[in-house]
Amino acid sequence: MNQEDETDLNEYHVLTVEKTSPPEGATDDNWYRYVIGKDSSRIDCKKLGSLYDVTRHAETFAEDLNSRKASYGQVYVYGRQR
Repeated sequence: MNQEDETDLNEYHVLTVEKTSPPEGATDDNWYRYVIGKDSSRIDCKKLGSLYDVTRHAETFAEDLNSRKASYGQVYVYGRQR
C-alpha cells in the first residue's frame, strides 16, 4: 500500500448513493439513501432530491467531515467520536 492509499483510508468518502423509499409520512417519492464511510465508521442518511443533487450533497458532507478532522484532529457525529 502506498502513502496515498493510506491517506485515503483516513478520510471519509461517499460509499453509495441509491434510490430508496421515502421516510414514513413523506409524500414525495424522489428520495435517495447515501452512505459516507471511513474505516469501519458509517453514516447512513436519506435525502430528498435528484440523484445529482443528493450525490453533490453527500460529497460536500464528506469533504466537510474531512476538513473538520484536519482542523481539530477528530470528528464527532451524533455525539460519538469518529
